[in-house]
Amino acid sequence: MDKPTPSKPRRLRELITQGTVVLPGAFNALTAMQIERAGFDAVYVSGAGIAAARGLPDIGLLSMAEVVADAGAIARSVAIPALADADTGYGPPLSVMRTVEVFEQAGLAGLHLEDQESPKKCGHLPDKRLVAVAEMAQKIGAAAQARRDRDFLIVARTDARAVEGLDGAVKRARAYVNAGADAIFPEALESAEEFKAFAQALKKDRLAVPLVANMTEFGKTPYLTVKEFEALGYRLVLFPVTALRVATQAIEAMLEELRSLGTQQRSLDKMQTRQRLYELLRYAEYEKWDDDIEKRYGR
Repeated sequence: MDKPTPSKPRRLRELITQGTVVLPGAFNALTAMQIERAGFDAVYVSGAGIAAARGLPDIGLLSMAEVVADAGAIARSVAIPALADADTGYGPPLSVMRTVEVFEQAGLAGLHLEDQESPKKCGHLPDKRLVAVAEMAQKIGAAAQARRDRDFLIVARTDARAVEGLDGAVKRARAYVNAGADAIFPEALESAEEFKAFAQALKKDRLAVPLVANMTEFGKTPYLTVKEFEALGYRLVLFPVTALRVATQAIEAMLEELRSLGTQQRSLDKMQTRQRLYELLRYAEYEKWDDDIEKRYGR
């Protein structure tokens, strides 16, 4: 008898126990489908990516309803689990509980909450402001309490490195784990040595939770490989806007060429073909379903 397919939250937890999980960021459902087809086991829903796709900067301008609509569309488009960026939780602890409820209902495998004040900033920009440790701990506790599936992953992100130093980030991580966080995400660490020291500090305290590394481009963090992060003790590695940056650069180049030449012909070799796109979108399957319905029920 076949074993039942695990839920997406359960699958994400299983992946974490098996090794370091690589999560490329998706900014829409089509990108998520490409990530799945490329063989990745999980996908990340980047708040910065969703905001950019809506023509906005990553400064907390999107509402919870807008983010969960996009995140849910991404999660439902693929069979692999999706971890979502839920910014500051969109309000006080009661609002955080509501956030967890709707993200879980939308099909996400987990989310992360950050300890910045609202309105938040991109984690790699200066002049960030943090909420009190106790306030963030309350949010984490509320999030853990609100989930219905106990496997739904609650990740606590701390931006304290830039404000309170590495020791401050470690102190906050301890409090967040004690409040119920399933994983810790130290944002914008600035060297391999800092990633190592952070992991060792939590290990020393016997706080054996998975750690998340954010491998964004053009930020504070040096370009470490997945294997390097794994050796340093990190179990999830995010590439939040890598696909978005590559896509927008390619589109920019194509538009310049189109404006200059008045034709797209020189860009054909850079395009995904009609056939490849149809395969990705499972065009033939939809046509078959439509034919089957017509045969069974008629027009």
